[in-house]
Formats: sequence, structure tokens, C-alpha cells
Amino acid sequence: MKVSDALALHGGSPVRSRMLPYGRQDVSDADIAAVVEVLRSDWLTTGPVVAAFERACAARAGARHGVAVSSGTAALHAAMRALDVRAGDEVIVPAMTFAATANCARYEGATPVFADVDRDTLLIDPASAERAITPRTRAVIAVDYAGQPADYDSLAAILKPRGISLVADACHSIGGASNGRPVGTLARLSCFSFHPVKHVTTGEGGAVVADEAPLADRMRVFRNHGIVSDHRQREAQGAFAYDMVELGYNYRITDIQCALGLQQLERLPAFIARRRQIAARYDAAFAQLPAVRPLAVRRGAEHAYHLYVVRLDLEALRAGRSEIFRALRAENIGVNVHYVPVHLHPYYRQTQGTHQGMCPVAECAYEGLLSLPMFPAMSDSDVDDVIEAVEKVVVFYRR
Repeated sequence: MKVSDALALHGGSPVRSRMLPYGRQDVSDADIAAVVEVLRSDWLTTGPVVAAFERACAARAGARHGVAVSSGTAALHAAMRALDVRAGDEVIVPAMTFAATANCARYEGATPVFADVDRDTLLIDPASAERAITPRTRAVIAVDYAGQPADYDSLAAILKPRGISLVADACHSIGGASNGRPVGTLARLSCFSFHPVKHVTTGEGGAVVADEAPLADRMRVFRNHGIVSDHRQREAQGAFAYDMVELGYNYRITDIQCALGLQQLERLPAFIARRRQIAARYDAAFAQLPAVRPLAVRRGAEHAYHLYVVRLDLEALRAGRSEIFRALRAENIGVNVHYVPVHLHPYYRQTQGTHQGMCPVAECAYEGLLSLPMFPAMSDSDVDDVIEAVEKVVVFYRR
């Protein structure tokens, strides 16, 4: 942003006196009390609260089994191991996502193959995914970008006859649904994240839900070093020996974290309702602002609104996204950008030879993306501030 623009925009005072973040946890006194209760108990990890949280995650998602782990990334990695993804395999992922969606395939020696996204929703484009299938394709990971479920019906129609597994990266969409079916029932495995900016937080944490017991069993072994029993089971059996049956990881989550998660899950319906209220306010305001275009919502999708993403019409503005970003930050609106297309990260350029032009829709969209503040604890006044700041900056830079 030029000095002259800064003076013109902010010569008086910014819309807010303090920064409003794009996301933030909402921790209640009941949440804190639940954590304290575990801290005073005999089990801080691998105890009964972990199992209770897993059951609650599965029930909320409409699945038979839940496996809790240390992060959403660990959940994606566990899903790859459960599906026996290995070196020589390919896993199709959308270009518009966080790097972990692709990295989880690399962790198992497989190659992520990047599919383009739908122009209006930025969800994986089933036609692009189908074109990317080869005899080496083991799985497709669909990302519920911003909280909107992907088109799982179209993907399943493509993949099921070919015997290719469908995985939901549902780290943005717990509490959402598609055509009346909850997120957690739309793919063979569904992966959740419980980072502080997500709908439900455990501080750090994640989970995978599944209907198939063998997949859940393998993920539980995988998260515990590849060992088939934990110390609690051995104590109950009066045994001390344990067997490591495969190379696993320490992806365990603690009872402390799961106590927080259990409480947060009870509040999920209220969290989702508030996010949808905020989204509706944004939708109404930006319908009158042609240079700001919210993403489309698919017919039948029940959006969970982890993020509220808009695309700037840069042809209607005399500034690029970076200038708009800085101007809104100067108004103390904590906008963010989600995401740099994964295939354009230096790591993938260097290791796989990926390059500009591979996923043109995602690449074009990235140039104008902005994520606006979206979290349940936002007040109506906070929402008003975001709308006012966006209108102020966009009108200033309008051609």
C-alpha cells in the first residue's frame, strides 16, 4: 500500500482499535473444569477419557468407530497407513488445500497427484480428479474447503467401480452435511482437526472416523508406535511384554485434551449455528459489493463455515490482493489467505517438478482470495466492523 493511500484510508482512525483475528477458540468455564478434573485423576493419557472422546466423535459423525490422534495431520497420515498406501502408489488431492493433505501421502512414500478445483466453490473438481487417475492410484482425498462438503456422490461414482478409496479431509467441516448425510459418513475414512481455530478444539488434536473395524484397529496400533497393546491393557492382564508389529508413530492424544474435546463437542451445534449466522450477515452485505464475491454453496450442502472466503474481482479494483490485505490489516481486521496451491510450494516444485499452469483454476483463484474473520465468539459489533472495513477499503480501491 502506498503512503498516499495509507494516509487517505487511515488518516483519521481505523475501524477498530484492536486486531480482530480471523479465528479463535471459545473455551468456557465448563471446559476448564473438565480439564481440571482429569488433571486430578489417575490418568493423564491413554486413559478412559480418550476412549470416551473417540465414541463421541464417532457418534457425532454418524460412524461406528473413532480414533483420536495428536493432530489433523496425524489423522490424515493414519488414514494413509490404514489404506496401505505405500511407495509407488499415487494419491489424488486438490491443489487448493493446506500442505498436510498432500504431505500425508509423501509420509508413506506415495506420490500426491494434484487435481484442479471447481471455479465457484474451490472444492475438488470430480472431472479433474478422474483425469488424474492412473493404474497406480490408491486413494483420492477430497477436501471440504472452508467447511463445505465436497461432491462425494460424484466422486464415489467415479472411484467405487475402480476400487479406489475415497478419504474425506474434513478438517474444516465437522458438523456439516451433504444431502442430509453428516460429514463422517460421506467417505470411507473421514479426518478431523481440533486446532484452536477449528469448530472444536483440544488444543492440538485430530481424529479419524470409519465404519470398518479393521481400519480403526490398524490406526490405533499405528498411533502407538505400531505396538498392539498399551500399558493400560498390559496392567489389566498382569503382563509386561508388548509386541511392535509394524513401524508406527507416537500420535497419541492425552486425556487432558480429550476432556476439553468432549465438552467442546457438546457445544458444536451452537458453534455451527453462530458461524452460519455470521456467514448470512456477510452474504447479505457483500451482495451489494460487486468487487467482493463469496464462494458458492453447492445444492444440498450444509456448510460448516470454518472459514469465510471471498474472491476479489481484481479487474474491478485498482489494487492487488496484497494491497487490499494490508489495508484491511491496517483497519485491524485480521484477514488471512487460504491457501497457496500446494503444487506451487517450493518443496513440491523441487521434488516432483510441479509448476505453474498445472491447476489453472486454483492458481487463478489464489490471486484474489481473502479469508475474513469467522469464529463463534464474534459479536454482532465485530461482524459490523468487518463489513464496514471491507466496504471502506474496496470502495476506496474501486476503479
